[in-house]
Amino acid sequence: MTKTFEEKFNDYAELVVKVGLNLQEGQRLLIKAPMEAAGFVHKVTEHAYKNGCKRVFVDYKDAALERIHYTYAAEEVLENFAPTWEQELFTSLTEHNDCCLLITGEAPNAYSGIDSKRLKMVTKNNAKHTEAFTKARLNGEVPWVIAGVPTKGWAASVFPDQTEEEAIASLWEAIFQTVRADVTNPVEAWETHVQSLTQKVNFLNEKRIKTLHYRSTGTDLTIELHPDHLWMGGGHQSTAGKMFIPNLPTEEVFTAPLKYGVNGTVSSKKPLSAMGNIIDHFSLTFKDGKVVDYAAEKGYDTLKELLSLDEGMLYLGEVALVPHDSPISNSGVIFNNTLFDENASCHLAIGNVISMNIEGAGAMSKEELEEKGINSSTGHTDFMIGSHDLHIEAVDYQGHSFTLFADGNWAI
Repeated sequence: MTKTFEEKFNDYAELVVKVGLNLQEGQRLLIKAPMEAAGFVHKVTEHAYKNGCKRVFVDYKDAALERIHYTYAAEEVLENFAPTWEQELFTSLTEHNDCCLLITGEAPNAYSGIDSKRLKMVTKNNAKHTEAFTKARLNGEVPWVIAGVPTKGWAASVFPDQTEEEAIASLWEAIFQTVRADVTNPVEAWETHVQSLTQKVNFLNEKRIKTLHYRSTGTDLTIELHPDHLWMGGGHQSTAGKMFIPNLPTEEVFTAPLKYGVNGTVSSKKPLSAMGNIIDHFSLTFKDGKVVDYAAEKGYDTLKELLSLDEGMLYLGEVALVPHDSPISNSGVIFNNTLFDENASCHLAIGNVISMNIEGAGAMSKEELEEKGINSSTGHTDFMIGSHDLHIEAVDYQGHSFTLFADGNWAI
């Protein structure tokens, strides 16, 4: 029987709480969301309390107001201001292993036309004052989920030929499909999906791969994985021993590169929304791990500022595998949103390594991370490189070579 919108909407909110966050009785929840997502925030909050949540905190973001702030605020404010109440909340949530839900949905070009240098100031400042909280999330101390909710600007960018109402409805349906909220038993569907991803993770961890060689149109790149790398995918275990799924949707398995072990050129295959602007048809060239050259047909200035956030943004922090023949890719929808587009395509990330991907990294200082060849940065930006002609050849530590991806899909 076909489910109504209200049923899918409710099931999506329930999935976020019970499957994504796996919220436990007595935990608190911080929700950061666009103002247009208020209806979904209300439904998630309802399910959170029904699931035993102690307290829900909500921090709404107004993109139009942010534009005014980014345009007119003094540079010293853009570069240095951080509210003390937010710092105290982040610290408290981390200490108590509470949860965090990040709702994405801003228009991909929400800050188009604003001086890219001012946007860089804001991005660096946000990264700096949330650094400890971000580290706690990446260590698994704070179970977290990123989920999408349509806004007018985002929907218009995905379905430009539709009316505003039609575009929002179409984007909702696309999201429901990608998160499996449209099936009869979404929780059961996610259990099956996570099992499938776990099988891939187990295979890759048993193989102990040393290098990956990527080849496709515009791409010829070799990546040496960190010797202590761990593949992950689907559910992750928090430091409190509870499983959670950080991304809804998720189709990826991912791990960490060796900081200085990346060489060659890689080309993007989907648009990237970064710092409120679109970067498209871009390439990065690496030598001994570092970006030494880059180009972009669209958004060059934004790419330039992104790469200059700090030294760590010139190195890779994540290697992720997603088959071209995957549900999101097969939908034919380009979401102009990294959460969704990265789960339709193999991707890489410049910036900070996800510490859960390297054994023991969560307890290391920045100096120890550097000594071990683990990239550290205030930023972490995924970009999509998968395509129908992608070929990935793997070599293990015994020198054995095998094809991991052929024609964009798993060859194992």
